[in-house]
Amino acid sequence: MGLFSRKGKDDTDEPAGAAPTVDEDADDALAADFTGRPVAVPLGDEERARITAALEHATDDGVDVDDLASIGAHYDAAYRRWADAGGSGEGPDIVVETYAVAIGEHLARHSARDWAIVTDVFGTDLGLVAARADTVVVPHNLVGARWMRGETGWVPGVVSHLVSIRPRSR
Repeated sequence: MGLFSRKGKDDTDEPAGAAPTVDEDADDALAADFTGRPVAVPLGDEERARITAALEHATDDGVDVDDLASIGAHYDAAYRRWADAGGSGEGPDIVVETYAVAIGEHLARHSARDWAIVTDVFGTDLGLVAARADTVVVPHNLVGARWMRGETGWVPGVVSHLVSIRPRSR
């Protein structure tokens, strides 16, 4: 999953004349109708519970999801604790989940995006969608990619930019 481009269904990375690649493990029902654009469906009870649990964890850590400086400072501190401990302690899976959901909830509250289950060619995950928009935001990818690169200090700038692209009408 990722932040989707506006690449059309006829735009491929395959050389001209090459046979298209086929993922034998793809869900046949989705693969038959998949246009290359993300497909979003409403959240179910399981996804709502996942969001609630991650937000409770963030709140327990002192994160204010309405404040990007708070989200960023707590994420940076969690990353530094993990790195300073030599990669032990609270693992990346918990931190990425917590801060991806915190960022997603910030976007849901402060931009014209709503939580959904999003499926694309890379898989299915929690994401945020805007009505009549060609893009979705998958917060787990925002956090996970930066975690792997050891980036800190990025949350306020990146997330405020995403809010500014699709501001919520007052």
